[in-house]
Amino acid sequence: MMREWRLHALSIFSLAVAFVCLGASLLVVANLRALERRWAHAGRASVYLKDGASQDDVEALRAALLRVPGVTGARYVSSSDARVEFGETELAARSELAALPVEAFPASLEINVAQDMPDADLADMVGKMKRLPAVDDVETYQSWTDRLARLVRGGVAASALLAVVVFTAVLAVVGSTMRLALQRRRAEVEVLKLVGATDGFVKKPFVLEGSIQGALGATGAVGLLALLFVVIRGRLDAQLAALVGIEPVFLPWYAALAMVALGAMLGAIAALASLRKLVAV
Repeated sequence: MMREWRLHALSIFSLAVAFVCLGASLLVVANLRALERRWAHAGRASVYLKDGASQDDVEALRAALLRVPGVTGARYVSSSDARVEFGETELAARSELAALPVEAFPASLEINVAQDMPDADLADMVGKMKRLPAVDDVETYQSWTDRLARLVRGGVAASALLAVVVFTAVLAVVGSTMRLALQRRRAEVEVLKLVGATDGFVKKPFVLEGSIQGALGATGAVGLLALLFVVIRGRLDAQLAALVGIEPVFLPWYAALAMVALGAMLGAIAALASLRKLVAV
């Protein structure tokens, strides 16, 4: 490999490009899955009250909610308070929504829910609250969780399709490199065969080279992804991270290690398959 370093460097670069595509898709899926887990247990719900709800009805509802197991807090937000809180957001500052009147913002009870509260208990509580005369609607943000779940499933399917493309690229690149390397060393191989070397003895260095190429290509891809991740995370607006509720996450260590192991395995398989017939000289 040192003697023909240009050939192997080009092969490793091609493999790194292929693995960057696969790693980037896995990185997107990992962040979507983290966001899904975060919003699946958002820890809050909003009970929107009707315009005619009296203060006694609100206090009675708030007291009843605080007695429900799993509810850790219930804060009343009047229409004027909701208008003030919205006016302090960056979204309102950048749009014409800041001119909306107070009546456009419904009063609500902001409920804090324990993270370990079962979904069935939360759904039962929501169903009961919707039947109350003072309640207009209840928002648990489950619709966002469902949308994220669909995005995650789509991302996993896209990653699987991209993995097939990457596998094909690795087999093609490593196989072509090994066949070219064999042609350059044909004289050495013929000498080895004449002195009694077996096919397995001749193939081992090529298979090892293919495995090293695959592992180095995947390692380079992981390193490049880590560099891009640091740059992008540094430019990410902190308010956006606070809005979605999570910080960007990199690939888990076992996923990065699996990519390197996969590259080594595919490289060895490609080298072995490409040399199956060409070694018999």
